[in-house]
Amino acid sequence: MKFVVTPFHIISVGGYIVETDFPYSNLIVVNPTDQPIKIDIPVFTEDWIERHRNLGLDIIPIKEEESFLSNFRRAKVKLDQLKAELGVED
Repeated sequence: MKFVVTPFHIISVGGYIVETDFPYSNLIVVNPTDQPIKIDIPVFTEDWIERHRNLGLDIIPIKEEESFLSNFRRAKVKLDQLKAELGVED
């Protein structure tokens, strides 16, 4: 199945991680480009991260002991700064 991450948006795909031995509890996906990018879901293996980084996405893996919200906010601030630099409006 595919999911589209629209330009200059950020999403979480934690609900699409289906392997119990996957080392991350969540993945933050940031599309810093001006093009929509399709991602594969569900997430089965760690190589998913590198394959999707190669598409131009920023992938932030979150471990169980890490704060999802802090990492999401940090990524959102970085994305908002990029949008401001490029003059992109919501």
